[in-house]
Amino acid sequence: MVMVALDTIGLKCPQPILKVAAKTPELKPGDVLEVTADCTTFSKDITMWCERSKKTLMFCRDEGGGRFRAQIQF
Repeated sequence: MVMVALDTIGLKCPQPILKVAAKTPELKPGDVLEVTADCTTFSKDITMWCERSKKTLMFCRDEGGGRFRAQIQF
């Protein structure tokens, strides 16, 4: 298992999700992608992306100050 960090701070919808999708081919089953974002729709967007792509959203937390942190298990 590998933990990979992806910083999408400053990117607005749909760019954070597109960055997550672009990172997907690099990840193996069991790997975890940790994403930081400040897009206002990120929480909803990442939840829907995980459901559609059948990935496990471990959590998506509001870190305060308009920032979110999510972990996705592949």
